[in-house]
Amino acid sequence: MWPLTISRTRRRPPRLPEGIRIYAIGDVHGRADLLDLVFARIDADLAGRRGSRAIQVLLGDYVDRGPCSRGVLDRLVARSSSHELVCLKGNHEGYMAEFLRNPSVLGAWRHIGGLETLISYGLEPSLNPGEAERTTLARALRAALPDGHRGFLARLDPSFCCGDFFFAHAGVKPGIPLQQQREEDLLWIRDDFLDCERDFGKMVVHGHTPVREPEIRPNRINIDTGAYATGRLTCLMVEQDAIFLL
Repeated sequence: MWPLTISRTRRRPPRLPEGIRIYAIGDVHGRADLLDLVFARIDADLAGRRGSRAIQVLLGDYVDRGPCSRGVLDRLVARSSSHELVCLKGNHEGYMAEFLRNPSVLGAWRHIGGLETLISYGLEPSLNPGEAERTTLARALRAALPDGHRGFLARLDPSFCCGDFFFAHAGVKPGIPLQQQREEDLLWIRDDFLDCERDFGKMVVHGHTPVREPEIRPNRINIDTGAYATGRLTCLMVEQDAIFLL
């Protein structure tokens, strides 16, 4: 593990309640192989640390871009039965759910990895599906989607808060209380959030905007290290006021 230091411009370091440990995992994007490695590291760490309540928080964007979106959801559904997982909703899961209701969304979804997700479920989309094919593909995906995946997508949370930490896929809208954030901002926001240097009230841990290395700011931590392209899926471990890369 590698310890991380938060800027001393904060009045005090953010803390989790005693007895709770959080493992936060960045954007997976169809890289089931990397998720397996992260879960193995977490399990090895858990084996050496008894007595704490361990919560694994995944920041969304499980599907698209990478080759094994279905495999990622398989793993998350299975692991949820034996570990405490909090799975947040990413904008890519929003696209997938919307496609099932409105096939025309594939016109935009295909540009950000939607075709790779369809292929992972055994479908064979063309590179630029027309209206009729989009309808056929949506029907085929509904048929191919296991009940466990359907329920998983329906249960995704837009955010999670524990102690002095607030977890969301993309970030938060500055100036809006955390409990009043809109789902659209939690899933999509970029510049207004990334450029803000004000205290959000809690340390915001997020993904959505890929960075070369985990980005530690006084008010936020970005752990999206572009796994589908870089082969690096980041896991942040927090216990009390100690923060590590696992």
